[in-house]
Amino acid sequence: MKKLSNYTIILSACCTLFWTGCKELDLAPENTFTDLTYWTSEAKAQSMLNTAYSQMFDSNRFFYNEGASDNAYNGRGDNAGAASLAAGTYDPSLGRLQSQWDNNYSAIKTCNILLENIDNVEEMDESVRERMKAEARFIRAYQHFQLTTWFGDVPLLERDITIEEAQSVSRTPKSQVLDFIISELADISGILPTQQELAAAERGRITSGAAMALKARVHLYEGQWQQVVETTEPLIFGDDYGSYGLFPSYEGLFMPENEYNQEDILSMQYVPQFRTWGQFFDMAPLSAGARLNALAPTQELVDSYLMENGLPINDPNSGYDEGNPYVRRDPRLKATIVYHLYEWEDNGETHTIYIKPGTDPDESAPDEYVPGSSSTTTGYYTRKYFDPSRITQFASGLNLMLFRYADVLLMYAEAKNELNQMDQTTWDQTIGALRERAGFEVSTALDFDADLGQNGWREVIRNERRVELAMEGLRVFDIRRWRIAEEVLNGWAHGAQFGPPAEDNGYLRVNLRSFDPSKHYLWPIPRDERNLNPNLTQNTGWE
Repeated sequence: MKKLSNYTIILSACCTLFWTGCKELDLAPENTFTDLTYWTSEAKAQSMLNTAYSQMFDSNRFFYNEGASDNAYNGRGDNAGAASLAAGTYDPSLGRLQSQWDNNYSAIKTCNILLENIDNVEEMDESVRERMKAEARFIRAYQHFQLTTWFGDVPLLERDITIEEAQSVSRTPKSQVLDFIISELADISGILPTQQELAAAERGRITSGAAMALKARVHLYEGQWQQVVETTEPLIFGDDYGSYGLFPSYEGLFMPENEYNQEDILSMQYVPQFRTWGQFFDMAPLSAGARLNALAPTQELVDSYLMENGLPINDPNSGYDEGNPYVRRDPRLKATIVYHLYEWEDNGETHTIYIKPGTDPDESAPDEYVPGSSSTTTGYYTRKYFDPSRITQFASGLNLMLFRYADVLLMYAEAKNELNQMDQTTWDQTIGALRERAGFEVSTALDFDADLGQNGWREVIRNERRVELAMEGLRVFDIRRWRIAEEVLNGWAHGAQFGPPAEDNGYLRVNLRSFDPSKHYLWPIPRDERNLNPNLTQNTGWE
């Protein structure tokens, strides 16, 4: 896909995947594909919508966005720009910036083409037409949201613009883009069906619940707490936008046999053999069949998991044993992260993962941690989203959740606390419910502590959000909106206690990071975009 400045039709991809009669289409101007030769059937319109769905997000960013935060380290390559972003060593020429811009605007273009031409399709059920329009509007809003979250002010494109217009378009104020997004989501939430109204063959399509969840996330990122409450309450306490709940097993939530469960609000759709993702080939333990490790959880993430009594490991009453650090911890740790002596389960078979050097009794087994090798850089691997039914090279058809009900509960809890409305009832409905589902049993972990106060609850809620959503690509957005990135992305990111004792008490120094709050809270506009369009001004601190 060419840059926004060129803003051309995604002709080759659509011809390859969906379109018929491409020979005739080649005669049409490439920037004005509105011919009735294409818009002749519902199936062709659906093909265009399918393209927009496929452009909505991608698995590489889903996982490697964690590497741009303090949760993980991208130690090999610069996947999705994660290594450069986390270390603060990037500039406007970073490929991730350009690809983010390109991909988002490609999807916006697809949606605009569909919206401007679908009315040309004759003999189409009007309710189907309106629903497809609503789905395209959701995707277009979601793409604008991603852009403005990273870049701030960005061009708002409500229609398919020409090449000439694209070469002179200016950045729209972020507030105006957000107003557009919220207005769109409010309009379509009454058009889209609920999750329960979808036929089995339509599972995975955008619903009214997804529109509300995205709307809540937009308000959350802007700190609009009352609006967060008003948007999440219908999802928690009503069924006008669908009926959702926590899946009983945290570990099972991410397994292929439990896709489309009551917690899944919207997922990226994958189909084994046809559309798959394969990031675990470079994330799983080597002894489990992985090629190498490119994304490893950090010690800072591991340390954020509470003890089973609900106390943080730095509390002298927690019972934490630095010599045996993974016992009696939050059960979500085992469901998310692979650590030394982890019992790896795969299709009924179990083997121990020996990560600490010199501990594996099998001398022929691959070394799971050797500095400078292809193994983990931090002493940890990832378990969450491991697919036992994967095929060759860890290719998986497991759906990846973009919005799930637990996130809605966390948004609601955070908003209620910021409004100084946290109480026993809200706690039990949100944090208490999440911990009970996770497997906590001790009252000190489950009960509401009225003495904490707003600041104490804020710390608890933020940590709960970190561990509940760990390795799902959301942490980077949280540390940016909380304005704590300069605290957690400055200094060393650490790994397990496999290093020299005199240095950081033996915890591995794996990546030195730097975050400049004067400029890093917004990405720079990609250099190539500004070279092609001088009307695209640059963000503060960048050239």
